[in-house]
Amino acid sequence: MPRSSSRNSATSAGQLSPAAWARLHQLRFHDLDLLTEALTHSSFANEAGDSESPNNERLEFLGDAVLGLVSGELAFRLLPDETEGEMTRLRVALVRREALADLARKIRLGEALHMSAGEVKTGGRNRDKMLADAFEALIGAIYLDRGMDAVRAFVMPMLNELAGQTLLEQNQVDARSRFHYRIESEHGAAPVYRVVSESGPEHDREYVIEVLVKGKVWGTGAGHSKQAASQAAAAEALSRLETPVDEG
Repeated sequence: MPRSSSRNSATSAGQLSPAAWARLHQLRFHDLDLLTEALTHSSFANEAGDSESPNNERLEFLGDAVLGLVSGELAFRLLPDETEGEMTRLRVALVRREALADLARKIRLGEALHMSAGEVKTGGRNRDKMLADAFEALIGAIYLDRGMDAVRAFVMPMLNELAGQTLLEQNQVDARSRFHYRIESEHGAAPVYRVVSESGPEHDREYVIEVLVKGKVWGTGAGHSKQAASQAAAAEALSRLETPVDEG
């Protein structure tokens, strides 16, 4: 199926054109039509009544496979002494929908998506599935246009940062349940988690959460999700529980 020329792809007010988006990220394409296809949701062609016009579903399929390989390679390199199960756990975390949607937000991909007016009105530019699918399609387009080295150069810095945060969260994943068990069995009370503050832009929020027992703060933690912040607070509380300080 021939791709439509990028010259014919209209952009709505406030929307980045594919070429402008590529310049923003200093990303060079030999075939800009590939990028346009990656940024075109099926609803765009359907709204125009042009069912033959390409959308990003095929590139999404390819990009999913390429991302799986790159994230698997990263997990293999970052976890040299771990089992297949631990590497798989990290790889899956790196390519889950929410993670890819967050990466798409950081590179302003939603601002360049072509979609129907109805999708725009209902928040399509910020919808996790729409963004994750487009991110996969973008990776597929880069792979076809420039090859695997270009894919690695573009996505590895983002995946490396995400992997560091993911490994930190995974190492703390049992902190809440361990603290709950200890505090309930030793003090006869259940911990309560309270959001102290939220800061930063929508795509990169940071939360500070306290964990309290009988109204007293036992730990405070920060993270880019409420789950991560509460796990950090529980880890601090566990440390206090295991090394009590004489407050008399």
